[in-house]
Amino acid sequence: MRIGNHQGGWFILLSFIVAFMLTVVPLPDVLQYVRPEWSALVLLYWCMALPDRIGVGIGWSVGLLLDVLTGTLLGQHALGMTVIAYLIINLHQRIRIFPLWQQAVTIWMLLNLYQLLLLWFNGITGQPPKGLQFWLPPISGMILWPLIFIWLRHIRRQFKIQ
Repeated sequence: MRIGNHQGGWFILLSFIVAFMLTVVPLPDVLQYVRPEWSALVLLYWCMALPDRIGVGIGWSVGLLLDVLTGTLLGQHALGMTVIAYLIINLHQRIRIFPLWQQAVTIWMLLNLYQLLLLWFNGITGQPPKGLQFWLPPISGMILWPLIFIWLRHIRRQFKIQ
């Protein structure tokens, strides 16, 4: 599950860096609520495409870096990323054969689970719930999934990342 020793590891790392950058780029207030979970989407793609290389440990690391980057409770995103990485790795052979729209629905369910775990952490720490806009990022992630999937698959095939 190491990133650097195989061909294309630099691009996998670069895709996570771009996802982190998209996570912190300033948006207008209206668009702030619909910002997809870029890091989770990239993690889900790589776990589904290369489950022997990108796994639960990488998910935990990405989540921990996201916690540091966003200034949230340490371990909050790490737990969420670990859970969705575990689930997608266990189901990757089934999900791969789905058409893109069914994959998008599956990704939506996993992103909702991720948001539910974040909501649970917020409840434990005493932060008030944010309302219905808290559930908009999984919807935007579901809508963007086909584009992300096609783009990352094209890059993976072009650079022969295995």
